[in-house]
Amino acid sequence: MIAAVGVVAAVYAVWLYFGLLQTIVVSLILAGIYLILFHTRWCYVAIKTAPRDLRALWCYIKILWITRSLSRKNWTLPDIFHETVQRNPNKPCFLFQDEVWTFKEVEDYSLRVTAVLKKHGVKKGSIVGLLVNNSPQMPALWLGNARLGGVTPLINTNQRGNALLHSISVAKCDVLIFSDEYQSAMQDISSQLDPELKLFKFSHRPLNTTKAEKNASGDGIGDLTSLLEITPPAPWTLADADGFQGKLLYIYTSGTTGLPKAAVISNSRFVFMACGLHNMRLNSSDIVYCPLPLYHTAGGVVSVGQALVFGCTVVLKSKFSASQYFPDCAKYKATAAHYIGEMCRYVLATPPSPADKLHNVRVIYGNGLRPQIWTEFVTRFNIKYVTEFYGATEGNANIANTDGTPGAIGFLSRIFPKVYPIAIIKVDEETGEPIRDASGLCQFAQADEPGVFVGKISNNNPTREYLGYVDKAASDKKVVRDVFTHGDAAFISGDILVADELGYLYFRDRTGDTFRWRGENVSTSEVEAAISTVADHRDAVVYGVMVPNTEGRAGMCGIVDCDGTLDLQLLARDLARDLPPYARPVFLRVMASMDMTGTFKMKKTDLQKEGFNPSLVKDDKLYYLDLKQGKYLPLGSEEYEKILKGTIRL
Repeated sequence: MIAAVGVVAAVYAVWLYFGLLQTIVVSLILAGIYLILFHTRWCYVAIKTAPRDLRALWCYIKILWITRSLSRKNWTLPDIFHETVQRNPNKPCFLFQDEVWTFKEVEDYSLRVTAVLKKHGVKKGSIVGLLVNNSPQMPALWLGNARLGGVTPLINTNQRGNALLHSISVAKCDVLIFSDEYQSAMQDISSQLDPELKLFKFSHRPLNTTKAEKNASGDGIGDLTSLLEITPPAPWTLADADGFQGKLLYIYTSGTTGLPKAAVISNSRFVFMACGLHNMRLNSSDIVYCPLPLYHTAGGVVSVGQALVFGCTVVLKSKFSASQYFPDCAKYKATAAHYIGEMCRYVLATPPSPADKLHNVRVIYGNGLRPQIWTEFVTRFNIKYVTEFYGATEGNANIANTDGTPGAIGFLSRIFPKVYPIAIIKVDEETGEPIRDASGLCQFAQADEPGVFVGKISNNNPTREYLGYVDKAASDKKVVRDVFTHGDAAFISGDILVADELGYLYFRDRTGDTFRWRGENVSTSEVEAAISTVADHRDAVVYGVMVPNTEGRAGMCGIVDCDGTLDLQLLARDLARDLPPYARPVFLRVMASMDMTGTFKMKKTDLQKEGFNPSLVKDDKLYYLDLKQGKYLPLGSEEYEKILKGTIRL
């Protein structure tokens, strides 16, 4: 207080002596001296992070400029794509196997789709589902529907039975287009489908427009590809849709639990997600390698958006192959490559070869590159830049690592915290409910203190809007109120993050995945990373299981050993070196393979339900950790009963 009064007195004295201009200069100098003397640490952080924050601020301004411009025009994706086509009609838009699709060819195909769907009653507000495999035609199909003002749910092609039926019904599809290879999956649920649902079968083949083909099968399913062959492209017009803020796609959260939920993607959100990534070291001349499924946001929006919005050439793959990742990049002359989930670990696990560096990839981007393998990956494959980003399909809390700091998924600005209002809030470990201060506002986590990531909701701002799910009740569960100020609202991600002193953000876990054992919190993602590192990058999933008459949950690890080479004694020794006692898995489940989601996340729900009970685990081998011997010992029915009785102490 005394120091502040002294500064004010000094400023007033200078004003009397020198006048206004000199006073401003001297005031700035005195303010600088004050900050250095009394806020030294803040000055250090500001100087250290200023280049990062200013670079990100410039990217943010460019995103706002583009989205505001398109908002004023009120264009939708087919309109935006048309402008891209006008600039690059004969440039390759999509490369797929040996096929080359120019921008004009993709638009012409989409115009045929528009004409066919219009003839069959599709109009503004219609819901046309796609159960279609990766191909250049897939984005053209939903572009054709969007031109009519329809919304397209992109259905996970791995779904079968009840999950597939749920995805069709929760979106309230009027029409469903499915690839011919999924005909048996459709037949399995045909009796449960709404009789009013119109079905069209799609075949991936070059269009033969010189003759008319049979366009309907005996079961009344239209042959869409044949219809496209006999239908000329519709004349190009601006889309008859709800404009830039209108709905474009439904994309289902892959999740590792429960039935999928359909998240709403508007035209504005599509552009924001594509634009946000593009401004992080990409340019329109890039050739982007995308081996991801196009029914998810990562492949279908972020990567496809580089072509539709910015005119990049995008390489599509029918499925991901670790051994072909960089050879493919070399084959197609890719300059940027997309990854997600465990992809980088799988690629790193391939045998070293000269092909590791015989490519032109300048930047890789995505989410899920584990800190433990970050440096090894970029060194081995000679990658100059990594853009690790974070964001939920349905959420608005989107961040990116703009300077390649290993392990960081983004940052909180310590200089401009209000420009992009995101935060880490404290939550109750048992209930997951936000912890609030005396005034009722959420409490924010301090540096190096874990908490749940949130993003403030602001309507009509593509960077801050929250559209949620088709299911309103599910949407409301992801909103927390009175966060930054009274009366506001924020999207609560459900992810536990931690920020260091400089504001760099690091992923810790999903809420619910962290469990307590021996009075300590155990992060499943950290244990998984440690196990994978010492076990030759094997698939490993960690979860907590209940043990009768024991407080907390014991750690259990499902680990893949498809060739019988897993050395349990070596694993126990290495984990004892790398993990504290409370974090080491008490139980092991050794498996031949592991179920994965479409975004290469490991499923753990069923494993957790079966726990360590040998009567429920039929085909896999179980082990428990004997701490005295420091070994994993076989766990059969006899050992199981002894653990329940407390004869074997964990």
